[in-house]
Amino acid sequence: MSQYQIAVIVGSLRKDSFNRKFADALVKLAPPEFAFKQLSIGNLPLYNQDDDAHQADVVQQLKRDIKTAHGLLFVTPEYNRSIPGVLKNAIDHASRPYGQSAFPGKPAGVLGVSIGAIGTALAQRQLRGILAYLDVLTMGQPEVYITVKDGLFDDAGGIGPGSRKFLQSWMDQYVAWVKKHTA
Repeated sequence: MSQYQIAVIVGSLRKDSFNRKFADALVKLAPPEFAFKQLSIGNLPLYNQDDDAHQADVVQQLKRDIKTAHGLLFVTPEYNRSIPGVLKNAIDHASRPYGQSAFPGKPAGVLGVSIGAIGTALAQRQLRGILAYLDVLTMGQPEVYITVKDGLFDDAGGIGPGSRKFLQSWMDQYVAWVKKHTA
């Protein structure tokens, strides 16, 4: 395959989100045959099963973007020891109606950053459980729980030198994971 399309879902709406910045920096570590597209989830209506028969255009676009992607990259903050509501809302839309989920069989990576000492460990654990139910092939190792500190990002918006080796290793594993599950 000459080009791998990866759908990136950032679980934060904040303009200056650490996780959005992290996603932007992380994708710079990927090889050139990987292209990343951040999906918009902030404009989705609240999920309501009554709308399943007539999903909004933005919901249909989200599902198309996920279905056509070769892989998924979830970058999530942790809100109150859980995933953000906006991320859960996007997942609910893309997985419904029952039997018409956009997720089955997609290889995925899950990570996130936080100012807290445990990174996003609990949010990631919860997200991995949700994705397992949806038959998403989530890469298990290495796990990435990053605390935002000075030096995480370099002046050019990339990953700083103190974290680059570890995160390059993660990206290399992710690339291999996607290739393995899209062959």
